[in-house]
Amino acid sequence: MLSIDDINENVSKINYAVRGPIVNRASQLSKEGRHILYCNIGNPHALNQKAMSFVRQVISICEYPELASILGDKFTKDVLDYSKNILKEVKNGLGSYSESNGYFFIREAVSRFINQRDGNTASSPESVYLTDGATQGIQLILNLLIKQNDGIMIPIPQYPLYSATINMLSGKPVHYLHNENKNWDVDLLELEKSIIMAKSKGINVKAICVINPGNPTGSVLSEESIENIIYFAEKHNLTILADEVYQENIYKGEFHSFAKIISKLRVKSVSLFSFHSTSKGFFGECGHRGGFFEAKNVPLDVLEQINKIKTISLCPNTVGQIITYMMVNPPKNCDISFKTYENEKLSILNSLAKKAKLVEEGFKNSDGITVNTIEGALYAFPKIRLHGEMNDNEWCLKLLEETGICVVPGSGFGQEEGTFHFRMTLLPDEDELRIIINKILEFNSRIRNCNF
Repeated sequence: MLSIDDINENVSKINYAVRGPIVNRASQLSKEGRHILYCNIGNPHALNQKAMSFVRQVISICEYPELASILGDKFTKDVLDYSKNILKEVKNGLGSYSESNGYFFIREAVSRFINQRDGNTASSPESVYLTDGATQGIQLILNLLIKQNDGIMIPIPQYPLYSATINMLSGKPVHYLHNENKNWDVDLLELEKSIIMAKSKGINVKAICVINPGNPTGSVLSEESIENIIYFAEKHNLTILADEVYQENIYKGEFHSFAKIISKLRVKSVSLFSFHSTSKGFFGECGHRGGFFEAKNVPLDVLEQINKIKTISLCPNTVGQIITYMMVNPPKNCDISFKTYENEKLSILNSLAKKAKLVEEGFKNSDGITVNTIEGALYAFPKIRLHGEMNDNEWCLKLLEETGICVVPGSGFGQEEGTFHFRMTLLPDEDELRIIINKILEFNSRIRNCNF
């Protein structure tokens, strides 16, 4: 019989706090009849964000083409035409395999999207890979890069996908701290300190991962900060992995893609992989698992190895690919669906911006909880000042037990030593979010001067 001793020891070591012990306890309490307010994960539709009408209509017809004849008068002409054009390309329907890298016509559309977004950065379909969400692409590239004990620089705080995957591949996570006092900006001195320390331990540092907009921090990197990271990568011969899945979720400032800046700087010696997803932004299609990555400044013989890895998984799921196509090729302003599409999009994004402000203001003058400006993404990462023996895991668990609010402890993402945080999502509706903020403040006030 299989025993735990037979399991890959790297699997036993990994930790994914977003769905960890506190969430398991929340699920148990829910089964016991407690009302749980889940603020632990960026899962928009689970928290009542409505799906985009255009997306669901097109997918419905693509999955069941006869629907266009049965209910044709229920769909606008542009929805019918859009679906018909997709079905011409996929030919045998969404139940058939696509090319291993994804449908070529969708990779063409992604390439056009990137060139339009960045002002023609010479993206081509051959450098675009469709994936089951951004996660699959990130894991693929980490798998490509890591030999045993190779180091990958990851931000602290970070999304735990990175540390978990690197550890599972027998790599070494090399942490670099974001500066909380500067709204989670990247400090060049910290980057240098981090890589020097890693090299002193004999670690061969291969790449640097950057999450922009930030998860869990909600920060957005300036153009100058991105330039500094690119020059740092050039100096140390590092590949850049740019996780840009929240690029539509901008509430303050402006999003600058790494692809745009690396092209602007004319840096040819730094390889870049940039990732995007249909799970975030205003689509929120987490369960459909659509996404892509683009490879820039990557030699052909390396691309051939990526192609080989992609063939092993046969192809990305076809529904996710079609949703990716809609994300990069939305209705145009001359289309009948355009007005509804734009209204739904702006409604979601404006609500998220309002809720980001609500969280900032809610914790602004509190005793014991502070939060930085939330510039983007779907999260806040408040700092909590704790006394006695209590840590952030215990604080989050006690919060759950007493209030039914499920958040993730900052230790699950990494944090500067001696500090404590929690991550909460902005996704609950505004009235519920006010209740959540007030309950957190009341809870923290009760335990503020207690020792545990």
